[in-house]
Amino acid sequence: MKLMIKVFIILASVTALVAYFLNKPFASETKADKHTSNKNGLQMLTALPSQVKESSGIAVLSEQGQYITQNDAGNKPYLYKINEKGNLLETIKLDLPNVDWEDLSRDDEGNIYIADTGNNDNNRRELAIYKVNPENPSELEAIRFTYEDQKEYPPAKKDMNFDCEAIFWHNGTIYLVSKDRGRKQTAKVYSLSDKQGQQKAKLLGSVELKGEVTGAALSPEADKIALLTEGKLHLFSDVSDPATFYKDQFQTIPLKDAGQTEGIAFEDANTLVITSEGGNLYKYSLN
Repeated sequence: MKLMIKVFIILASVTALVAYFLNKPFASETKADKHTSNKNGLQMLTALPSQVKESSGIAVLSEQGQYITQNDAGNKPYLYKINEKGNLLETIKLDLPNVDWEDLSRDDEGNIYIADTGNNDNNRRELAIYKVNPENPSELEAIRFTYEDQKEYPPAKKDMNFDCEAIFWHNGTIYLVSKDRGRKQTAKVYSLSDKQGQQKAKLLGSVELKGEVTGAALSPEADKIALLTEGKLHLFSDVSDPATFYKDQFQTIPLKDAGQTEGIAFEDANTLVITSEGGNLYKYSLN
């Protein structure tokens, strides 16, 4: 009898252990599930090349999985063509100053717009957006401008809202979105023609959001606009006119663990590519 009891206890113990391990995922599976079930749709693709020390903008090229990015102030005036694996494909050296390059945008003809619009102290009297085609980088155009509503250089600290790290192009117009260094709550929206020459940036309106805008992107169908702040995505999903997007409702989405997000662009209607100043390349799925 005692022997039968011992056998029963052993069998019961073995059965319990088998059931436990069958229902418990292995450590590697747990880690994979945690990665793939990222609720905010963010996926880290790769580290950026070592030459891209402080990515501040990104534009999607026509070739599948290829992008252009650049470093911000204090770095060489180069554009870097990379792919989604983090490989450096080409370095495009430009005969331009890099006072404070901040964002990139691309038009329908493949021209890249470089926003030399960083203005931390709000005291720059001449800002510029440079237009260049990567296939012919020696031909450059400069759009130089000031803000129509800036009267003091610099303004009072609370009114320091003339820095810009976010632009996008649409139908012959460049839209600029300000980085509110004063109150950190209002993004102003300006417009410029994409034609070279001296201009005044026209103030169109503003949108209230918490944080300082570091990047902007327009979807291929011009019906979505994405704004970046540090670690957050602000998505305008039902845009009828890019010139008035700031009047529309938007959704704020946390980009967990992405750090200081800087550059953003639409790869397609439902996919964004994002860079961080920490040196990483991400994708974000809207699906």
